Amino acid sequence: MSSYYHKFGTNDVFHNQIKAHPRNEFFIWDSKVYYNKRSKEVGSFTGSVPCSRGYINLFELNVDRAAGSTGFIYPYVEKTSANSIKLSTTTDREFAAIATAGKITGSYRMSASIGRQYFSTGLSSSTNFTGSALKNTFNYYRKISPHYAYASSDPLIDKASDSCCLLTIPSIFYGSSIKKGTVDLKFYITGTLIGRLQDVRRNGELIQTEPVGSNGSGSIAGVTLYDEGFVYLSGSWALDSASYTFDASSAPKWIHFAAGTPGDGLAESNTSRVSASYSVAFSGTNYIPSITMMAHAKKGELNHSNNFSHVAYDQTSLLKPFTGSTIYKERDLEIKNIVSSSYPDPTGSFQKITYISKIGIYDDDKNLIGIASLAKPVKKTEERDFTFKLKLDI
Repeated sequence: MSSYYHKFGTNDVFHNQIKAHPRNEFFIWDSKVYYNKRSKEVGSFTGSVPCSRGYINLFELNVDRAAGSTGFIYPYVEKTSANSIKLSTTTDREFAAIATAGKITGSYRMSASIGRQYFSTGLSSSTNFTGSALKNTFNYYRKISPHYAYASSDPLIDKASDSCCLLTIPSIFYGSSIKKGTVDLKFYITGTLIGRLQDVRRNGELIQTEPVGSNGSGSIAGVTLYDEGFVYLSGSWALDSASYTFDASSAPKWIHFAAGTPGDGLAESNTSRVSASYSVAFSGTNYIPSITMMAHAKKGELNHSNNFSHVAYDQTSLLKPFTGSTIYKERDLEIKNIVSSSYPDPTGSFQKITYISKIGIYDDDKNLIGIASLAKPVKKTEERDFTFKLKLDI
């Protein structure tokens, strides 16, 4: 291991940004959600690993832990006085209500999944704060398509009073925004596709593309809010002639899409709805900062090592420094000659040779912040120079 430090030059460090589009798919059936075709994994202490089926768990700090006093781990602080520190999620009112010497706790079981809300009387009501809050957002996107309008006579749209359903997708699944042209919704009855919506025009309009020639084929059943992670569906035409119990006993419609998603208020395992299943697929947009660094091993440099294998064998007596009342001198050690020769004696002409196996990355204070390991050590002679390309995704 050598102790050389080389500073990156002006043209040795490049900052880039990778744009990725990870694919996501939710499948909903019988009040259960499956994410990216992952089946339920049973743990030793809980019924689902790493968390509930269809969810992803941030940091996965409570993997395979059961609820209870000895179960989930959680952050906490002790309140010892009125001036004690508190968790950022605790309000001043909640903090004041806690008795002195009390414990303030938080939660690490932070999970997310797709959600659904059904509004039989539209988005505008005294109790529907979600729908009302989206009014300005819908109107903002009118420049993309008139179907975003919160209220309009052409086309006839009244999101305030029309029956609809709203799918909510947390940003942890799509990143910066949902990629345009990738939204794909499928409605099945007993495994048969009765409707498919796609944003083929890349303007947020969800157009029924399949089955070809079916009732409502080519019609716009809703819109997508790409940046906010919402899918609004108001299509009210019948997709099948049979009657099922969604919000009420009726033929399946787009406003019934994803009925039974946990949290939407409908009874689970409804026997009249169990034959319906749904698929929600889309691609996200993630920007990943990336740093490319050029590390140079120049000619005549990095040809000495502090490893004991760098010096010739059996020089133990020379490891001790020469000391006296007025002197302290380290003894010179013979460097091992590893130059290949056709004869066992004499060896080839001496050369200083090292093998570069790792490159350390240090900050301005010389704190080691990263190590790049080579798959195969590189032979470095004094006549050779190398440039190692290091890449770090932040």
